[in-house]
Amino acid sequence: MKRFALIGAAGYIAPRHLKAIKDTGNTLVAALDPFDSVGIMDSHFPDAEFFTQPEQFESHLHDLRRAGQGVDMVSICSPNHLHDSHIRLALRAGADALCEKPLVLFPQDIHNLKAIEAETGRRVWTILQLRTHTALLKLKRQLDAQPESGIKDVDLTYVTSRGVWYQRSWKGRLEQSGGLASNIGVHFFDMLTWLFGDVQHAEVHERSDMVTAGFLQLERARVRWFLSVNVADVPQELRDRGQRTYRSITMDGQEIEFSEGFTDLHNTVYQRTLAGNGFSLDDTLGAIETVARLRTLPLVPPEVTRRHPFLSDTRRLVDV
Repeated sequence: MKRFALIGAAGYIAPRHLKAIKDTGNTLVAALDPFDSVGIMDSHFPDAEFFTQPEQFESHLHDLRRAGQGVDMVSICSPNHLHDSHIRLALRAGADALCEKPLVLFPQDIHNLKAIEAETGRRVWTILQLRTHTALLKLKRQLDAQPESGIKDVDLTYVTSRGVWYQRSWKGRLEQSGGLASNIGVHFFDMLTWLFGDVQHAEVHERSDMVTAGFLQLERARVRWFLSVNVADVPQELRDRGQRTYRSITMDGQEIEFSEGFTDLHNTVYQRTLAGNGFSLDDTLGAIETVARLRTLPLVPPEVTRRHPFLSDTRRLVDV
């Protein structure tokens, strides 16, 4: 049984981590969050210590370590801009870090963390759950078995509508979330490069608080991508049925179906990580480089063949 601590216990994604820790037969001994609405812990680990101050939390971890009862891993579900410092906290406490995506906001942070891994002898892992999805693993095997099958045409569309609160929270602040490409798109960009190879060319056609869209040329695919938190971008027929999200990935005009099978992906990532086969700093570097680049590239008017279908001819280029 491994001993875990958790940072970000009141956050949206924390319940998946609490469930994964329990389902993999491990225990949570301490948790941190500046907000104290963490009753969800009672369903999993009611006896875990809880802190609202990071200094007290870190001191507790060091006390446990000196008493021979240190934690083996710290799960990190905090806001994106705090990931780097919270990973460092975990490594200093003698634990591995298992951090939500995006692991960090800047590629240089990954190189710095590799140096701290070497200094402490501990490891940094991240959550790239789409790499564990059964349907996507099957597709990757098919693509790898046919390396000469030609360049694929891929459309990625992801609309996950958010209310007014989103823009007023840290998620709506570029310096804290990294923008839409980092906050809601990073795992899709990781999936695309995992399937189709490294980025050879990138364009951004629209970038605002609500929408970002562009084009990627990968080694084995041409990708038109569109990310939005605006409910108006959900197709009308779906909105009429009350649906507020829309996800689609097509390859050469055929839908890549992976709408099911998401329930236990965090469990799968935890199992891999505990077995020493998790997703490392090197695994996530490419995606972090991609989203950091998309954050700052100048907007360009899209060529017809590179414009995502959700970007109309008259849609104004926007940058913030």
